[in-house]
Amino acid sequence: MTATAFDPRSLRDAFGAFATGVTIVTTVGPDGQPLGFTANSFSSVSLDPPLLLICLAKTSRNFGAMTEAKGFAVNILSDGQKDASNTFARPVEDRFATVEWHPGPHGSPVLADVAAWFDCSLEQVIEAGDHVILLGRVEAFENSGRNGLGYVRGGYFTPTLAAKAVSVASEGHLHLGAVVERAGEILLVGEDAKSLPGCDVDEGEPLEALKSHLEQLTGLPITIGFLYSVYEGLSDGRQHIVYRAFAGEGDPKAGTFVSLDQLARTSLSGSATADILNRFAMESSIGNFGVYFGNETAGRVHSIARKAQA
Repeated sequence: MTATAFDPRSLRDAFGAFATGVTIVTTVGPDGQPLGFTANSFSSVSLDPPLLLICLAKTSRNFGAMTEAKGFAVNILSDGQKDASNTFARPVEDRFATVEWHPGPHGSPVLADVAAWFDCSLEQVIEAGDHVILLGRVEAFENSGRNGLGYVRGGYFTPTLAAKAVSVASEGHLHLGAVVERAGEILLVGEDAKSLPGCDVDEGEPLEALKSHLEQLTGLPITIGFLYSVYEGLSDGRQHIVYRAFAGEGDPKAGTFVSLDQLARTSLSGSATADILNRFAMESSIGNFGVYFGNETAGRVHSIARKAQA
C-alpha cells in the first residue's frame, strides 16, 4: 500500500503485527487523585542516563494531566493481569478501586504483582504527529521476575502457555490445525463432514510447516495468530495443537469459508472439531478467548481476554 493510499485502520492493523508487552501508565492528576491508562507504546531508550518513553495521543482525556505532571510510572503487567489491562482501557469511574497499589518513590502510583515497574520524572515532551512522546527519566524501579503479558494483532498471549505448546511439540507425533478466520467466517475443509485444515508434523519448525501447508492449500496469504487448543487425540495417539490464523482476501483453492451462525447446521468430522468450533463461536460473541489444554473429552480452558477498547 503506497503512502498516498494509507487507510488508518489498515495501518493500525499493520502496526499491530508487532508483538508488545502491556503496561498501565500512571500519574497523579492536578487534583491529587491517581489516574492511569493501558498502553503498549512503551520502549526503553537509554541506560545512561536511564530513560524510557511512552506515546500518548493528543486526543487522550489524560493528555493535559500527563504532559503537565512532574512524572509518571510505567507498570509492566504480568501474565495474570489481563483484567487490570481491560479495566484501565475502559472509561471506568474509579479504575484504582479494582487494583492494589501504592505511591512509588517519585510519587506516581505503582501497581502490585506487576512484572516490573518504573517510577519516572518527566524529562521531555516531544511532538510526534497526532501523538506526543513522553520521555521519562527512571528515578526508581523494581523487577519482580514474573512473566509479562503479551499483546499482538488485537489480542493477548502469555509466554507460559506458549511454552507449554513448545514442550508438547518437542515430543513429536504432532498434528497442527488452525481456526482460519476472515471477516467473521471460518475456513473448513472436506466434502461431507467438514474439519479444520491442518497437517502432521514430526520434525522441523511447526509454525512454519503449518503456515506453508495452509498457504499451499488455500492459495491465500496466511498469518498464524494465537495458540487456541492443545489436546491429546485419544483415537490417533497424536498431540494436537490448534492455532487461530487469519486469511487474506481471495477465493480459496480448497475449503469453504463458513459464517459462525452456520456452524450449528454444518456436518463436522468429529467431536473435537465440534468442540473447538462451538467454543470459538461462543467466545467470539463475548470477545473473551481462551486456550484449552487436555484431551478430546476433558481439560481446562485458560482465559485470555481480548483487549478492550479505550
